[in-house]
Amino acid sequence: MTIISLLTDFGLQDVYVAEMKAIILQICPEANIIDISHMIEKFNVRMGAFLLACAVPYFSKRTIHVGVVDPGVGTKRRAIIVETKRSWFVGPDNGLLILAAEREGIKHVYEIRNRRYIRPQISHTFHGRDIFAPAAAHLARGIAASEFGPEITDYIIPEYAKAKLEGTTVSGEVLYIDGFGNLITNISTKELERIEVNEGDMINVKVGKKKMRLKWCSAYGQVSKGEALAILGSHGFLEFSVNLGSAAKLFKAKTGNNVKVSRLDIE
Repeated sequence: MTIISLLTDFGLQDVYVAEMKAIILQICPEANIIDISHMIEKFNVRMGAFLLACAVPYFSKRTIHVGVVDPGVGTKRRAIIVETKRSWFVGPDNGLLILAAEREGIKHVYEIRNRRYIRPQISHTFHGRDIFAPAAAHLARGIAASEFGPEITDYIIPEYAKAKLEGTTVSGEVLYIDGFGNLITNISTKELERIEVNEGDMINVKVGKKKMRLKWCSAYGQVSKGEALAILGSHGFLEFSVNLGSAAKLFKAKTGNNVKVSRLDIE
């Protein structure tokens, strides 16, 4: 039984998610559909990309992931299938799929053009139902990704997909702020190791315009109540937190804020 996951910003009030599932099951009745989330903030591609990247490693190999956070629907932005070493991703070419796909190792990216594998009538406002859902269902039935259209190499790679090494500093950004006020960055241990920063060290941190010196801890309780810390989160990204408090309030931060981390003072 093939698993098809769904992640959208559609919410739960309307019928959009149900329509996508209905199309999938018409084409591939044996598909097992799993909802990752339909509560992505409206049009927030960065948030969708982060949550997709968090969830994907826990799915079995050969899962088909459908992501629809698509403010460019109906424009010239392309519909794509990303084939990785473990699975497939179906959705808009706006960066939504790439953070998760790159962590799995991208093999090929194809533009969806073959009208045989999408609905004959395509709405200008609902490609989730008319393009992405049927494409995913046909993939689940065994149609090769290469059958959907030409391979492309100029797909959109968003800035937040990778942190950057700049001398002795790692530069990234705030990908997501969770319900506890933790600031989750796009910086992984791989980047931190390259500047010789390890768990237990004191590190210099800059979020937006605010600078702090934090300890890289393995548990929130390793600092006093109300004290800020750095920690590697459960999804492998560096986070800034406050023990029993909110780092978002402390840093006055929002998603997209620039982040810098270094052992040395940061300008």
